[in-house]
Amino acid sequence: MTRALQADRREPVSGDLRSAVVFLHGYGANGADLLGLADVLGEHLPDTMFIAPDAPEACAGAPMGFQWFPIPWIDGSSEEESRQGLDRASDDLNAFLDGVMVDYDLLPEQVMIFGFSQGTMMSLHVAPRREDAVAGICAFSGRLLEPELLADELSCRPPVLLVHGDQDDVVPVQSLPQAAEALQAAGWKEVYAHIMKGTGHGIAPDGLSVALAFMRERLGY
Repeated sequence: MTRALQADRREPVSGDLRSAVVFLHGYGANGADLLGLADVLGEHLPDTMFIAPDAPEACAGAPMGFQWFPIPWIDGSSEEESRQGLDRASDDLNAFLDGVMVDYDLLPEQVMIFGFSQGTMMSLHVAPRREDAVAGICAFSGRLLEPELLADELSCRPPVLLVHGDQDDVVPVQSLPQAAEALQAAGWKEVYAHIMKGTGHGIAPDGLSVALAFMRERLGY
């Protein structure tokens, strides 16, 4: 049984909803952590709704925040608990995405996923295993989980933009080329990358600008 994800949203600037961006936050944060980006992006994506769910579990490593799944080297959980958490959160996220499309009468190609850190891990794990490809994935400061399983388990290949800071001391920047290589080996045609110079574990203006261009093109602006 899936868990219902609580989410806040920002309505389209134009009042005419024809696409959506789903923000997936990082470990120990919440949906509001990324939803503020809608203030910057909304003017350039005027017909787009922004929606940001909280991850389904309270975070042991950050009691005021949420997690998609446990991280053993942070919270002392086992590898088995982490894997079970990933599987369960994947079901929750799939149900949430299905609900967004039904509730707002959107097709998969009208929905963009924007992940940060653990939210990127969820994005890159869940979206390729869905039956129909979303418009794209903006994957900031994360990594591709279980790359060795991807080719056998994927159902679609949505366009992917990988963005990472070269000073990231939380998720190493080497995670970006590793993800790109695994995606390309699994048959991806659209994999793009941007390194944010002098940036740690965060989202710099240049990375956000690249993501905005990627989203505008794939959402039909």
